[in-house]
Amino acid sequence: MRATYFLPRDLHPAAWWLWALGLAVAASRTTNPWLLLTIIAVAGYVVAARRGAAPWALAFRMYLYLAGCIVCLRVFFRLVFGGAEGTTILLRLPEIPLPAWAAGIRLFGAVSAESLLGGLYDGLRLAAVVVCLGAANALANPKRLLKAMPPALYEMGTAVVVALSVFPQLAESVLRVRRARKLRGGANHRRLRALHAIVIPVLEDALDRSLRLAASMDSRGYGRAALVRPRQRVATGVLMVLGLIGVCVGGYATLDGSTPRLLAGPVLVLGVVVGLLGFHLAGRRVQRTRYRPDRWRPPEVVVVLSGVGVAVTLFATSTVDPTNLNPSLLTLSWPALSWPPLVGVLLGVLPAWLSPPPAPPHAGAGHDAEEVSA
Repeated sequence: MRATYFLPRDLHPAAWWLWALGLAVAASRTTNPWLLLTIIAVAGYVVAARRGAAPWALAFRMYLYLAGCIVCLRVFFRLVFGGAEGTTILLRLPEIPLPAWAAGIRLFGAVSAESLLGGLYDGLRLAAVVVCLGAANALANPKRLLKAMPPALYEMGTAVVVALSVFPQLAESVLRVRRARKLRGGANHRRLRALHAIVIPVLEDALDRSLRLAASMDSRGYGRAALVRPRQRVATGVLMVLGLIGVCVGGYATLDGSTPRLLAGPVLVLGVVVGLLGFHLAGRRVQRTRYRPDRWRPPEVVVVLSGVGVAVTLFATSTVDPTNLNPSLLTLSWPALSWPPLVGVLLGVLPAWLSPPPAPPHAGAGHDAEEVSA
């Protein structure tokens, strides 16, 4: 069993997404910079250990650049728009007067250390979430993710998968165009001319890929729908609407402590059940087949439990010692770090050792060609 467990293969894409969402949920629960940096390091280490040579695996570096830009922008906005929240003033910039209709907004002025730290913490939290989603995008095959979507969500899943795969495809196009320019001796141009020579081929390549994808989906009969009786269509719509209302009411009652508890858990569970029943009925009108469907095996379960364990640990420790997860900005001090949340975050690195390595590129070439379902 150990010999077959670590055989090179591509894991189920939903397993990687659930793992990444667990890390993202954990990142959204804290503003502690040490924990956020640890989450980013865990996601980066797993990507470096388990990503393959596919085009979508090359875009993780761009997500890191995007995360760095987010942190810088958050700090810059605190510097420009009202950075005087606190007593420790670092510098005083000339304030620009604004008209009366812009009351409550100010430009520049005094800048405090507490305000800059608040922008840094918020930027790190958003950057960690972006890096986690980028890790899922680098590890999961978007074509196999589309194949694993439920029939009722097939059309919406197509739009989501195409949107998620645009960024990695652009990264691959940029690398290919830059490699071609180096072979032609055009890498010594100035930056503006080089940008002009890269952007147009990249956009043209993205358009060509979109047209090829549309042609391949049309040739495979994508979008065929079965004949549905009007009564069944109305019943499906009613169940979907009632399920959505139940989820909204139950979620609001769960978050609002003044709402009766009878409207919290029971209504939320009932709404989820009714909504799933509506999804099941809606999936009957989509006719499609699956060739070699992806199976859930022990490595997928281990990966999912690793991400869920990180989220559960951050939720549990937030009630024990919340100051460790959200450092106070009233008094300037180094953020504290305790062992329980740190160990919980380190659970996310287990897929780097307890999941099989990715399949070689030549082994998955034939399999990727048949991912689009008929």
